[in-house]
Amino acid sequence: MGTVKKTKIKKIVGIACNVLLYLFLAIAIISLVMSLISRDDSGDGTATLFGYQMRLIVSDSMGECEATDVSQYEIGSLPVRTMVFVETVPEDEAEAQEWYASLKKGDVLTFRYTYTTQVTITHRIVDIYAKESGGYMITLEGDNRDSESELMQQVIDTSASGYNYVIGKVTGSSRVLGFFTSLLREPIALVLIIIVPCAIIIVLEVIRIVGMFQSDRSRKEQEQEDEIEALRRQLAEAQSRLTNGPAPSPDQAEAPPAEESASEPEEREAAETADATTSEEAPVTEQEQHPEPSAEEPSAEEETKEEE
Repeated sequence: MGTVKKTKIKKIVGIACNVLLYLFLAIAIISLVMSLISRDDSGDGTATLFGYQMRLIVSDSMGECEATDVSQYEIGSLPVRTMVFVETVPEDEAEAQEWYASLKKGDVLTFRYTYTTQVTITHRIVDIYAKESGGYMITLEGDNRDSESELMQQVIDTSASGYNYVIGKVTGSSRVLGFFTSLLREPIALVLIIIVPCAIIIVLEVIRIVGMFQSDRSRKEQEQEDEIEALRRQLAEAQSRLTNGPAPSPDQAEAPPAEESASEPEEREAAETADATTSEEAPVTEQEQHPEPSAEEPSAEEETKEEE
């Protein structure tokens, strides 16, 4: 029982390790893909997939701050190394106007702004209103009042064409994916997170395959040994039949003598006693008392005549 229990525990531990390893590898691959298609807030040219972009926060202007209460907003604080998912502005003009009309105070926008050292910024809307001539005036500001980044307000006129324009609205964020993505941008981290787990998986798979081959070989060798042993037994039986003749069938086999019961000796003794008694009581006949001489022995008269 102890060996079986240890085997089960070893099997469960092996399965758990494989699951964790493959899960870690999947997260690493996803993070690697995201790092390839995403850009941080210091640059542009981020790939757009199905109307969304993924960007990495590298500034602390949207970090947590006691002076700013963001608990009532859908998107809270965005610390450094946070991955944000940005819904881009529709390309169609009519759809774009509807999209802008849905914006409200507290939403977080990613936009291009050229009056600061940063080209692309992610800040929160602190004021928005529609212009009479068309379009919207949007005022944005960072949450972190203590940040060393540029904290002045940014104002964007959606009706004016120029370098200042809205890229999209932040609809979600992930600190875990952002952390892995930022790590994968470092060569050492890339080696540790991607190459090392892949190498471990390859080694484990090679060991497993070799073990399967060895197990299959042992099984085939055992089957061959069993077949050889069966042939040897058949050959020995054939030689025995040729030497001693066919073995008697079970029906023809001589039955063993039955054991003598306890009453049989008494019955035999009684029969012998009865025979002896009968022989004593039987009368002796005349012939038995005077037996006739046999033809071979001559009588007394014949002997006298011969002498004369």
